[in-house]
Amino acid sequence: MPQPSDSQKSQFSSNLPLKTASASVEQATIGASVVIKGEVSGSESLYIDGRIEGTVNFADNRVTIARNGSVAANISAREVVILGKVQGNIECSDRLDIRSEGLLRGDVITQRISVEDGAILKGSVQVRAAEHNDKSHRQAQAKPASAQSAKSTATEQPKPAAAVAGT
Repeated sequence: MPQPSDSQKSQFSSNLPLKTASASVEQATIGASVVIKGEVSGSESLYIDGRIEGTVNFADNRVTIARNGSVAANISAREVVILGKVQGNIECSDRLDIRSEGLLRGDVITQRISVEDGAILKGSVQVRAAEHNDKSHRQAQAKPASAQSAKSTATEQPKPAAAVAGT
């Protein structure tokens, strides 16, 4: 049986998907014909080629909106790459990349941002330092309920006390 030459081997092997260290990272894909309405969350990277309406929460991972992808949602992720269309606010713990074909209508909070020539960005951008973002994020998670109740308690206590004293 004849053996394929080295050039034929490389020709055949180039058609096969290659497994690399970066390919071992799991990624969920939302296909072009898929429409999701509601909350989408997970602990792996997400590739959106379809449409999502609602919220997208992949805090420790990457969310990529493909050229045909369309998102009408707030997105929270470590990293967001926009090649398609997004209408909603984005909060990234690491970085936001808006590629030349990308469109974003919404406010951004991130550590790093890249907007290529040709991309469209309409909204406010807030760039935070890494340690400031981590501290404020932890404080925001720890204090919302206690800070809110402390504010309402502080503003409500004098009124009843004055009403009791006045009666």
